Amino acid sequence: MSAEEDRRHMAHALGLARRGLGRVWPNPAVGCVLVGGGRVVGRGFTQPGGRPHAETVALAAAGQAARGATAYVTLEPCAHHGRTPPCAEALVAAGVARVVTAMEDPDPRVSGRGHAMLRAAGIVVAEGVLAEEARALQRGFLRRVTEGRPMVTLKLAASLDGRIATASGESRWITGPGARARVHAMRADHDAVMVGAGTVRADDPMLTVRGLGFAHQPVRVVAARGLDLDPGGNLGRSAREVPVWLVHGHAAPAGARAAWAATGARLIEVAEASGALDPGAILAALGAAGLTRVFCEGGGQFAAALLAAGLVDEIALFTAGVALGADARPALGALGLGALAAAPRFRLGGVEQIGADTLSFWWRD
Repeated sequence: MSAEEDRRHMAHALGLARRGLGRVWPNPAVGCVLVGGGRVVGRGFTQPGGRPHAETVALAAAGQAARGATAYVTLEPCAHHGRTPPCAEALVAAGVARVVTAMEDPDPRVSGRGHAMLRAAGIVVAEGVLAEEARALQRGFLRRVTEGRPMVTLKLAASLDGRIATASGESRWITGPGARARVHAMRADHDAVMVGAGTVRADDPMLTVRGLGFAHQPVRVVAARGLDLDPGGNLGRSAREVPVWLVHGHAAPAGARAAWAATGARLIEVAEASGALDPGAILAALGAAGLTRVFCEGGGQFAAALLAAGLVDEIALFTAGVALGADARPALGALGLGALAAAPRFRLGGVEQIGADTLSFWWRD
């Protein structure tokens, strides 16, 4: 295969992998394409819940055509025995002649062992094809493996002057229907949607994916230090249908804990810092629970706390062509900055126009 063909088939595999985003945690979203005799003979991606793995799906589709084929895999095939046998072992048993991967798996149980297993069996291995694209796709998995926390995307929808509501609290709708539909699609690509308690008290949101024609729903996470939320609201009433996780502090009352547990919600106690939930402890707990990608939708104080702690990896900023003025409510709470040099900085990742609004992506270096 030429280098150009390798890149083309790996791009195909990456496209397949994206289908698993938000659905496969705690596993990574992986794609696999098998090419033999100049044509694709099998393809697959990690299935919902994380199993079967992409390689297993592609090998099953290819059958005997896998023998002598080239496998394009977006992440180094696993080499450890878990609930399923190692994918590297399956590729060897299938008689694949060559394996092309985008990147090494940093998981200590793999971390080069998959590539070594393939080479020991006489399979030709090429690494690093479309590595940058693969790392971007795997940001959540990589963050969890290397730092013990999920990747955080902070969504903001604001006016031209950075406001999210009028002084009276009116906020529906600053952005248009196209932007709101895009938010639902972005929720679906994440393992969880997360908000602070203030957002729940103010809006009684559902935080579900709607209007996309399929049933996948992310976990709904609320950071509520004292569990001072109504369990009879939308989240409590639907907690047995779509998971609700409540992250709270040590002093949350026993009665509130019992009331929320009765709805079917999962309660997660974390440490506090300076009279509030510790943002780092929140994300460490979510990472320990298996989450790799979290979509945070505010509110302003909670978003500011995450930013101040350096825990926001990406900002998705929807901007509407309206100005609300200084008396309107800001998109972010106070950051307590004493100098411009201390401000969190992000680099522009891309800009899109959605109807009358714009969507800009900002990435942390």
